[in-house]
Amino acid sequence: MKCPQCGQWNRASMPVCQKCGARLEIGREQDFAWKERLHDDRHGSEYYRMDDDGYSDATQDERDTLAEEMAELKTRKAEGIQRQRRLRRSSADRGIAPSGMTIRTNQAAQAYWATQEAPRAAAADALQDAQEATPNPDSAAAAEERGPVPGVRMVGARVETTRAASAGGSRTAVRYTSAPITDVSPAQAFAQEPEMWDTSRNWDPLWAEQEAYGTRWQQKNAHDIEVLPGRKKAMRRFLRTLAVLIVLALVGLTGFFGYHYYQDRKAEEREQNRATVVASMLDDLAAHTVMIPGEDGAQIYIRELHTSYIVADGFATVQVADHTWYDNLEDLTDPSMEVTLTPFLKTASGRQQPLEPITYTIDIPVSPIRLITPDGNRVEVASAMYTMKFEVRPGSKVYINDREISDTINNETGEISYNATIQPIGDNVFTLRCRSQYCRETRMTITVYREPQEIPLDLAADTYTSTSLKAMLVNCTTLPGASVEVRSPYSDLNITNLDSTGAFSFYALFEEIGNNIIEINASYPGKKTSHIEYTVYYLPPEMEYSKKAWPLSADGYSELVGNMTVRAARHQVYVVMGTLQYFISEKPQLAVFNSSEDGQGQPVVVENFTKITWEKGKWYRIYADAEGMYNGMPRLNGRFTHTD
Repeated sequence: MKCPQCGQWNRASMPVCQKCGARLEIGREQDFAWKERLHDDRHGSEYYRMDDDGYSDATQDERDTLAEEMAELKTRKAEGIQRQRRLRRSSADRGIAPSGMTIRTNQAAQAYWATQEAPRAAAADALQDAQEATPNPDSAAAAEERGPVPGVRMVGARVETTRAASAGGSRTAVRYTSAPITDVSPAQAFAQEPEMWDTSRNWDPLWAEQEAYGTRWQQKNAHDIEVLPGRKKAMRRFLRTLAVLIVLALVGLTGFFGYHYYQDRKAEEREQNRATVVASMLDDLAAHTVMIPGEDGAQIYIRELHTSYIVADGFATVQVADHTWYDNLEDLTDPSMEVTLTPFLKTASGRQQPLEPITYTIDIPVSPIRLITPDGNRVEVASAMYTMKFEVRPGSKVYINDREISDTINNETGEISYNATIQPIGDNVFTLRCRSQYCRETRMTITVYREPQEIPLDLAADTYTSTSLKAMLVNCTTLPGASVEVRSPYSDLNITNLDSTGAFSFYALFEEIGNNIIEINASYPGKKTSHIEYTVYYLPPEMEYSKKAWPLSADGYSELVGNMTVRAARHQVYVVMGTLQYFISEKPQLAVFNSSEDGQGQPVVVENFTKITWEKGKWYRIYADAEGMYNGMPRLNGRFTHTD
């Protein structure tokens, strides 16, 4: 227990204080009376239970026990409150601040005190206590008789009160001025009048709450009060605002990053559940493989394909050829197109649950076409007929100026020839369209220029472009009454109907093996002379042609090289037997052969005019006529090719 004289704590069993020797029996019985009450002699209600055999059992009611304990706790709580008051009063007598309060002091010569909660009411209470304590403000004895006002520093015998108006209302401050200075602690004030203290309040100098009421205090003299700056309060408010802003910023950043993290996770989940599309090949044609995720054993129906697929190893694999999407489309010229698959998941009940559509882009290959003649997209001619040659994929559909000529395609090589009628009007434009299987349409424009004529002069449309005859009949028409002149070798010119209808005919004679040009002029008084040229390829039958062939032996090779000018002028025919070493040109095919018996010498350059395409490294027997020299090697024109 605590010694009543010196305040030293001693064991309860000690008879005297160990520090000052004072006896400790005072109040011992009251202090330890609670121990006696721990033993409860009262008994609550008891319940007796009896079973079928006649045995009985007495049990106390638990509710009675609980009610007694609650009553005891309430009594002990009231006694504890009284004991705490005695302890605070005893501590206040020795100058120790009571617990449960926060006292802040001001180091200035004079201090003004108020509470943080309800400061105006506290100031008013302090003023009333000061007025009651000091009936005569000039009497120091009256102030000493009453004692200090709780929470107010005693500075002298005279009490002064000051009121100041602010935004929060009127404010009353109490101060004691004049010497001698006597400090009265809040603990002593509490000991004298403890009921005036509110332990829930946090006491602070008035200048600490000056900002809340818009006042600043400053002492000019004994009677004047002026406003003082509240830097500490402003700093605390700034720190609180800064802390709030930091918390809000952290919350905002957390929400921002959390939202983006959530969106990223959702995107990853969607990506994992999304179908995968990769390019592939199907039957040597371009295709795409689509892998749709799902549970093993489930069925996925594709509406565009009218087919169901089973999910295995987590995916339903669908392979779609690219040409499936555009086979039935006409006038398709776009290089690519966007396609969409619409999958449905078949449930156990037979219903079809739609899945996310699958969209991807496919490339559409162009229909292959190769122009053989002319060499370019524009050519200038002087004849009424011109032969165009193309190479396309067998089975393609070909149109020239919207006229289909697909039936003239060679099913083996894909070559196609077209005899175009060229009008003497300048540019004759021919539009070529080709559509191959599994490809988009290819378009090509060829312009054939023929000089405009004042005197019309044309060959018949059925005039051959190639022949095996030495002489070929040629029919022509011109302006009636005009004069005609055949400038190429000919015979049997017939001009019987020239004056009436303008028709005439003759036999063209071919002296050269290969291309021969037919030239005709037509003139009329007062008009410009018209001129046409027409090329005919002349090749005798192989039996006739091969009879004139000379072998390329060692002596024959030397004789050919030494007399190439004479042999080329006479179109001497030779038989070339050997292996194709390499190509000088692919279009047209111009290749080098070793014509010696051992295949190591006698190089010969041969141009392919046959219908067979040569391949490097293969052995051929070729009938060719002399043309000239090429890089020191004899050059020949191959007319017939054999592989045996």
